[in-house]
Amino acid sequence: MPDTSRDSCIFCKVVAGQAPVSLVHEDEVSLAFMDIGPVNDGHVLVIPKVHYPYLADVPEEVGEHLFAVSQRVAASIRRSGLRCEGVNLFLADGQAAFQAVFHCHLHVFPRFKGDAFKIDADWSYRPTREALDATAAAIRAAYRGADGGAAP
Repeated sequence: MPDTSRDSCIFCKVVAGQAPVSLVHEDEVSLAFMDIGPVNDGHVLVIPKVHYPYLADVPEEVGEHLFAVSQRVAASIRRSGLRCEGVNLFLADGQAAFQAVFHCHLHVFPRFKGDAFKIDADWSYRPTREALDATAAAIRAAYRGADGGAAP
């Protein structure tokens, strides 16, 4: 089981000024800073200042703010002169999804033809419409339970 505590969180240390950071943006809710293990030059992390281990822990208004900051960071990367033919936003939520730091964060990184970043999957899987409908129904029921019934 991963350690999701605030005490061991490197991003909380960054927020507290106890770890070095190459800052891109800071406001009352978030920080955006350079990833020390970048996919490509210009790889930025956008984090909430409050410790939320997983995506589902992040309040909706904070998530909206993080996405807005990520949009501005992406636009800034494109204008920066760095090699950038596209931009990926990537959020790993949980150990099985390759989350390594258990403080919710959004990766914003430039992409270009021939770079080393890969997502490998079997894209040929095509479930039947009935299977898709059954899966949608299960998720819809859980969604209704999570938000008091406001699902579409």
